[in-house]
Amino acid sequence: MTSRLRISSINEKLLNQSVTLNGWVRTRRGSKGISFIQLYDGSNQNGIQAVADEALENYEEISKLTTGTSVSIIGKVVESPAKGQAFEIHAEEVRVIGVSSGDLYPLQKKGHTLEFLREIAHLRPRTNTLGAVFRLRNTLSWAIHSFFQERDFLYVQTPIITANDAEGAGEMFHVTALDLENLPRNPEGKVDYSKDFFGTDVSLTVSGQLGAEVFALAFTDVYTFGPTFRAENSNTSRHLAEFWMIEPEMAFTDLQGMLVLTEEFLKYVIGVCLERHEEELEFLQKMYEPKLLETLQHIHQTQFETLTYTEAIDILQKSGESFEFPVKWGIDLQSEHERFLTEKHVKKPLNLIDYPAEIKAFYMKQNADGKTVAAMDVLFPRLGEIVGGSQREDSLETLSRKMKEHGLLGETYDWYLDLRRFGSVPHSGFGLGFERLVQFVSGMKNIRDVIPFPRVPGNANF
Repeated sequence: MTSRLRISSINEKLLNQSVTLNGWVRTRRGSKGISFIQLYDGSNQNGIQAVADEALENYEEISKLTTGTSVSIIGKVVESPAKGQAFEIHAEEVRVIGVSSGDLYPLQKKGHTLEFLREIAHLRPRTNTLGAVFRLRNTLSWAIHSFFQERDFLYVQTPIITANDAEGAGEMFHVTALDLENLPRNPEGKVDYSKDFFGTDVSLTVSGQLGAEVFALAFTDVYTFGPTFRAENSNTSRHLAEFWMIEPEMAFTDLQGMLVLTEEFLKYVIGVCLERHEEELEFLQKMYEPKLLETLQHIHQTQFETLTYTEAIDILQKSGESFEFPVKWGIDLQSEHERFLTEKHVKKPLNLIDYPAEIKAFYMKQNADGKTVAAMDVLFPRLGEIVGGSQREDSLETLSRKMKEHGLLGETYDWYLDLRRFGSVPHSGFGLGFERLVQFVSGMKNIRDVIPFPRVPGNANF
């Protein structure tokens, strides 16, 4: 009797047992009537070696196996005499399922650039690099849910289609069912969205935060984890038009309480990856980021530092460094400033708090000084900002004034003020771009290499 297993399940308990493995041929090499088949099914980094000899009735077919061919192998699990692998399979049967077209297959034994792999995004998950990245991505996704569920957070799915611009930046993808060749117009000559499907102008969401606040003020602790969209024309290694966001929201929690939870969260998800993905992290360290494991272990084990924005500006001005972007109070810190603070000054992860109100969103809590808001960014060495959050403004009067200043009053946002009219409480939350987290944990330099199908300006392939 054979049992169907994933390669990652092979262990010493299965020695001398017959198993069935299904997967794809990475390589095949032959020697004196023996074929050594490197089999891969996506469940681990290195796959497993299957040894087939000429005694098999279809050995001629086996001896011609090409990279990418799918096979089903029945064989006995034995200890491997080869270095770098504990077990191998002595094949008793090799059945070819789907032949790969030999030289036409884009993923040959040679190395391929990441730029080339982006052009064949439908095939790149089969590579060692993307295999490692997406197993890490899967584990990080699981760890995120695990962290919040263990702490009794409610998982809430906020709308993808919305009439609200949570960030106030206006860089949103519009959604319409109108005939683009015959758009209805109002007396002012503008598009009449009252004739559209939803009866108003709607867009793809840039954040689930405002919806999460609704549920936090009913369930206390909630989180969202879903797709978000930015119509920002930034064709860089750091930006995507479609990405995923983790956004917890906590009632009866101030900025300091959120800082504690954020540090616990980041250490938790990184710790899970360190525990479960030694092979993947070692591979990515060897190929892309020489100090990857050291950096992740440092963050996992180190207590985060906290500085105010004002203190950080003073440190930067006195640093003696020659920055490309001049430093003065009121600027939005650039990556070079953030990396100096984390890599050269505190030499650890850094919570930066109490930013100038002018450079932060309308919903952030006004501090007593009248100049700053209770905002926070978590800065990581090698990356800069990884988390942004704040205590939310819970005063109806203050929030009304700030929304008026941003031109956000009216029926579209009146419901948001209701949250302050009816039982307002201090509450806080943060946002973390999931791909930014995957990029940091994997050591990849380009964010397009950590999402299955990147959406960027000029490219929506696959």
